[in-house]
Amino acid sequence: MSALPPCPQCGSEFAYEDRGLLVCPECAHEWSVQGDAPADDARVVKDANGNALADGDSVTVIKDLKIKGSSQVVKVGTKVRNIRLVDGDHDIDCKIDGIGAMKLKSEFVRKA
Repeated sequence: MSALPPCPQCGSEFAYEDRGLLVCPECAHEWSVQGDAPADDARVVKDANGNALADGDSVTVIKDLKIKGSSQVVKVGTKVRNIRLVDGDHDIDCKIDGIGAMKLKSEFVRKA
C-alpha cells in the first residue's frame, strides 16, 4: 500500500497524488503534499491601487457605475463608508447614501 495520509476532510484512506496535490476520490477534497501548515482560507481583497481592504473601511468609487434595472448611476468620487467584504464576484457589500444597499467589485474602488 502507499504511505499517503488519509483525507483530512472525510478520513478516506484511498487518497492519491495528482500533480503535486493529494486528492480524495470519495469527497473530491484536494490538499498539498507538503502539508507543512494549513493554507489560509482568509482571502485578501485589494482595491484598484493594490491596497488591502478590510471590513469597516471607507472607499471611493473610481468610475461611473450604472445600476442594473435602474436609471441611477453611482458617480465617480462617491464615498462609501463601512464596507463589508463578502465572497463572490462582487466582493464588497455596502450602503450608498441616496441609493441604498449595493454590491460592488473591488476593482472599481480605492481605499479612502
